[in-house]
Amino acid sequence: MKKTICTILAGIMSVSMLMGSAITTYAEEKKDDISIGVSIWGTSDPLGASCKKILDAEAEALGVKLVYVEHSLKSEEVVSSVENLCASGVQGIIICNSADAEMAKAIPICEKNEVYLAQYFRQITDEQVLEMAEGTKYFLGETHEDEEQNGYDLCKILVEDKGSRDIGMLSYRVGDATAGARIAGYQKYVEEWNENNPDDQVKLGDVVDDKWTAEEARQAVENMIDADSDMDGLVVVGNATSLEGALNAVKAKDLVGKINVVSTDFTETLGTQLQNGEIAAMSGGHYADPYFSLMLVYNAIRGNFVKEEGKLFEIKFPMMYVSSEDDYNNYNKYFVETLPYTEEETKEIAEESFEDLQATAAALSIDEVAQRHGED
Repeated sequence: MKKTICTILAGIMSVSMLMGSAITTYAEEKKDDISIGVSIWGTSDPLGASCKKILDAEAEALGVKLVYVEHSLKSEEVVSSVENLCASGVQGIIICNSADAEMAKAIPICEKNEVYLAQYFRQITDEQVLEMAEGTKYFLGETHEDEEQNGYDLCKILVEDKGSRDIGMLSYRVGDATAGARIAGYQKYVEEWNENNPDDQVKLGDVVDDKWTAEEARQAVENMIDADSDMDGLVVVGNATSLEGALNAVKAKDLVGKINVVSTDFTETLGTQLQNGEIAAMSGGHYADPYFSLMLVYNAIRGNFVKEEGKLFEIKFPMMYVSSEDDYNNYNKYFVETLPYTEEETKEIAEESFEDLQATAAALSIDEVAQRHGED
């Protein structure tokens, strides 16, 4: 049957066009065969839902199948998510892990199964794990923010713009690398401020850690307030559920607007929370991190990006900061009501060199999207 069709086509003048169409269809079918796993803490919280939204749109544009596994940033579940995804037959995985120790296990699993792996929202900082990662073929690298700078900048807003001087700190997982970097940034800022302002000192409390659920966080913050009646600032290092509990505690104590709360990862009602004083400032807008890690894995599977031994692909993504309702409304227009990249733009980005991909990520901002989409 195939021979007969080929014979007929050979006599038709449009054969080259038809053959071109057949090749395109085959390429798209091959793309449809690409399956990539997403190891993520969850997809129902605001940040997780935003990540899933942009990843699903990206996968649709590129003809990629995504397989999600949720792990709540629990170490044993992070590792098992990689094992399960490899067993499912994916060709690549993007992962948001909790600690470098998990990557020390996840990377060999992917090497054994010849599955590409890239991090998002995370980077490896442990020297031994990093050396191991650099020497592998299938661990590609990461997309991440400068989390220490993030904590530093938020603390600057809290102290200089909002006037807080007695600040409590709440975190979500003991040993989480991202949380640790943010905390270091807060502490660095306070140390510098106190050195330069001997007559106007800032008190930064010890970190109350491992408060993942809303109830755990609520109880912890109420205890902080009971122990320190002068507390006028609160750092919630991250995690939407712990932030929810912290805000509930401040409300229960009738201290909304008196205790300035700052955190990372935009909430679904951030505009209202900024307006009514529940939240003083937030950093976020970085849900496109996994978008770029998916691009790394997608291009490695296609053979476009080949990792050099001893090196990693690294993409740094800019945080966005909002401390007023107007700030958030501008963000909402270009990152919530619509996605920052259209289907056609995603297809174009997928063909970029790695250097151009780095530049695309670094350039992303509210103003950049407005200009790209033809807005004033």
